[in-house]
Amino acid sequence: MTENNRLRRDFTYVQVVAIHGDAERAVGEKGLGRGRTIAEAQNFTRELVNEPSNKLTPRVLADKAAAMAKEAGLAVDILDEKKIADLKMGALLSVSQGGPEPPRVIVITYSPANPKPGAPVLGFIGKAVTFDTGGISIKPSEGMEKMKYDMAGGATMIGVMRALAALKPNVKVICVVPSTENMPGGTAQKPGDIQTAMSGKTIEVLNTDAEGRLILADAVHYAKQLGVTHMVDAATLTGAIVVALANINVGVFGGADQAWTDKVLASAKAVGEKMWQMPMDDEYREFIKGSFADIQNIGSGKGGGSITGAWFIREFAGDTPWVHLDIAGTAWNDDAKPWLAKGPTGVAVRTLVNLAMSY
Repeated sequence: MTENNRLRRDFTYVQVVAIHGDAERAVGEKGLGRGRTIAEAQNFTRELVNEPSNKLTPRVLADKAAAMAKEAGLAVDILDEKKIADLKMGALLSVSQGGPEPPRVIVITYSPANPKPGAPVLGFIGKAVTFDTGGISIKPSEGMEKMKYDMAGGATMIGVMRALAALKPNVKVICVVPSTENMPGGTAQKPGDIQTAMSGKTIEVLNTDAEGRLILADAVHYAKQLGVTHMVDAATLTGAIVVALANINVGVFGGADQAWTDKVLASAKAVGEKMWQMPMDDEYREFIKGSFADIQNIGSGKGGGSITGAWFIREFAGDTPWVHLDIAGTAWNDDAKPWLAKGPTGVAVRTLVNLAMSY
């Protein structure tokens, strides 16, 4: 067997790039540097997701995010439980009231040196439930240990901001990450409770395990108050998306602005992350129409669970161009792959970095 044949057997793909000249070398080094920055950000995200919940509470996550932002030169603001209450984030507070750990809202801002007049302000919002028991609507014990990864959406957004600090896109980006535990303590909210979100919209909580959309409701509304004009949220939101797409594709849900959804999908395709757009017909909105409040937090029908979850968040995005990424099936890898270890994947980091850099 020749050396070349042996290499072909041992390696699926081998590519050798020869660089001639200073200009080509500079381009190559720039590309390598960008790739390294994004890879390090994705690994940073995976490290956060992999932490056990006793080592990564909402307060610890906020401390880690603040330390990263300070080191990277990003502006950061951490809202504690008092500030959250002052802002009347009733949906977030309702989830956090079941346990002793206080909630946090992490706000990280990247501002370009020379922003273009009239340029958009991107909002990246991520769910960060550092452990999800389901609350009073408690989950089965089997597999519950994986619920430490229910903060993967928030970790993704924090990782994206780490990369953008180094890559410096010419667009302002505001990251908002609501963080809490969802516990079944004596003070926990109960099925049938009615909560008032920051926006003033009332919510009938029919299932306390549909908590991610509650905390995102307040985060999305707050992001709009901070001046965000285009937003993407990422969340391990529903088991229904796993039924629909397994662990292959991220579920993509868009608002009325299809051009914004297309831009997100184009970024995903450019970096090789599999994402699939799901329907958001107006008829699905009727599934979350409330009987005793403005809306209810789960659908009245038996199907379309991932769609009704997305519609719930869309209620708070309003007319703002918005995309929801349901990463429940793709944020955690149950079996090791040749290219990825078992555990957290850091999915969507590359897509959202590419999206910001496209400006």
